[in-house]
Amino acid sequence: MISGREGLERLREGNRRFVAGIRMTGVLTSGTRRLELASGQQPFAIVLGCSDSRVPAEIVFDQGLGDLFVIRVAGNIVAPSQVGSVEFAAARYGTPLVIVLGHSECGAILATLEELQQPGGHSRNLRSIVDRVRPSVEALLATDLRHDPAALVRHAVRANIRASANHLRHGSAVLEQLIEKDGLLVVGAEYSLETGVVEFFDGVP
Repeated sequence: MISGREGLERLREGNRRFVAGIRMTGVLTSGTRRLELASGQQPFAIVLGCSDSRVPAEIVFDQGLGDLFVIRVAGNIVAPSQVGSVEFAAARYGTPLVIVLGHSECGAILATLEELQQPGGHSRNLRSIVDRVRPSVEALLATDLRHDPAALVRHAVRANIRASANHLRHGSAVLEQLIEKDGLLVVGAEYSLETGVVEFFDGVP
């Protein structure tokens, strides 16, 4: 298994290929590769990302079958089931890298800002997502960003990614132990819908 830092570089290289329109996944999605994986997997990275249809991790990082253990949920929030999924992959497969992947113009962020400004507009189930996002963005409404909607959304997306990454680092005894003893790397990143570029900005070694 490669190290977390090596995995991060592999994702960077894959994203550069994606942005350039140079794909390398033919061999990695072949029938031969599928058969190789039938007996087991060793993903080199766990990606906790948003469910948005425009941000499929395997594509934006140009990776193939068996490379990524992907968990997707609106707003890339961290609830117990997501933490458990990350714990499972990191402990079971020895995966050395966790990426929390948010993206520009995230709908869950927009819904949270709407709920904070005009409460009561969403279903109980959607509010369960909004309530996970709320703590990381609520304070921004007390700043001058409230007068600049576009800047407010940009900062809220980043704040939510950082909050999710920090929750994984400090909200799980299993992951804390893997970070301390095995060097598990937890990194926050943002995908740009406009350019296709993924920027790694939180927890980058």
